Amino acid sequence: MRFAVISDLHSNIEALTAVFDDIDQRGITEIYCLGDVVGYGPDPEPCIDLVRERCRWTIRGNHDEALFSGADRFNPYARSAIHWTRDRIKPGFFRPKKNNERWEFMKELPIKKTVGEFSFIHGSPRDPMNEYIYREDVFFNAEGKLAAIFDTIDKALFVGHTHLPVVITDDLKTFVPTGDEQECRLRGGKYIVNVGSVGQPRDRDPKACWVEVDGNVVRYRRVPYDIDAVAAKIRKIDSLDEVLGNRLFDGM
Repeated sequence: MRFAVISDLHSNIEALTAVFDDIDQRGITEIYCLGDVVGYGPDPEPCIDLVRERCRWTIRGNHDEALFSGADRFNPYARSAIHWTRDRIKPGFFRPKKNNERWEFMKELPIKKTVGEFSFIHGSPRDPMNEYIYREDVFFNAEGKLAAIFDTIDKALFVGHTHLPVVITDDLKTFVPTGDEQECRLRGGKYIVNVGSVGQPRDRDPKACWVEVDGNVVRYRRVPYDIDAVAAKIRKIDSLDEVLGNRLFDGM
């Protein structure tokens, strides 16, 4: 079984296009998306269209959910971005027909998917939209958080949400990828695999991040893209604070 996993695209079409180009160069045709297609970035429409076209399936992230349930829990930057995104893609009598298709696609996104022994969810099995799984949970593991999550896993759980790539094993060891290509082999036991972020990395590496799975090998890939172009678009949109573009340069 060979496939690609992407997550947290956040309306960054430059990053998403670069990642799809990299996936194509590696001959991978099966692509899964763990959500947060929208939010933060300036290009929700082409990101939705490209994901619909290229991904086998997409699950719902908390920013996708906020289009319909509201963004009251978000910080002001994220909340403003969701309001702006909703205004752009919501359907209406005088709106493009494509908006209806995009809106229905986002509205119908499932919460989770399972492929064989692999499970896929945006945040956590305990709270798919809101719970974060961090590397630091290995050290603190408050109230048996990781043990409870591992109880739900057959072999491997793939998540996003934190924008921080890491593999956590059920014996509480971690693998944190560095560099443009690193791999981790899934041997015995269970694994949580955070695939990082395509559109807004936060591990101090500004390059887009995605994961290739080839049998029991998880391979992290980092892909450069035109950050200047994304930041310039954000600066031209009053509803998107320029901090959302500036942070892309530092991967924070």
